[in-house]
Amino acid sequence: MVLYFCKHHYNTGEIPVNKNEIRKQTLAARMALSHEEITLKSSLITERILSLEEYRRANVIMTYLDFRNEVKTGELIQRTMKMGKKIAVPATDKKNIRLTPSLLLSYPEDLKPGAWGIPEPASGCLRPVEPGEIDIVIVPGVAFDEKGNRIGYGMGFYDRFLNETDAFSIAPVFEMQIKPAFSPGPHDRPVDCLVTEERVIYVASAHKST
Repeated sequence: MVLYFCKHHYNTGEIPVNKNEIRKQTLAARMALSHEEITLKSSLITERILSLEEYRRANVIMTYLDFRNEVKTGELIQRTMKMGKKIAVPATDKKNIRLTPSLLLSYPEDLKPGAWGIPEPASGCLRPVEPGEIDIVIVPGVAFDEKGNRIGYGMGFYDRFLNETDAFSIAPVFEMQIKPAFSPGPHDRPVDCLVTEERVIYVASAHKST
């Protein structure tokens, strides 16, 4: 199932919401998912992402490394590497609130626990990739609406990074994380595509079904 929505940075019918409350409730609900649910749904989402035309055309992909019941990205990383594509993962600069994409050559051997315990490149495995070289960014988040607006973890790392690249952005997300429309903040960057275990939602009208 593929749906299309026009992506806007202004408000059209969004309802005022308490984003902190949405974040809190959605995180609690996600943490309540069983390991079996996470694994099965993540596999379905991975298959949908790999079938996207944008993904098939891409040469360089950047993806988050999953943590605390996020959609798992390990299978996506391994299968992407087998395809001969380049895959980068973020190194976190907490002081400057920045992400540096780093080329991943061996998974998971190149990784270690980093900021907040999230896996990231080990010090000897940092291989920076220019944001302009990236074709697709796989974006994490807590909650999304069908226009691609995103509630993250409140730090702004990915909003800043997405404003540095023209890469096509995809959010792998469990269906229970899709919420009614809400207003983006002034610096928020909507994603181009949402992929759940049930559907694909393109939020830019120029993108076509595969």
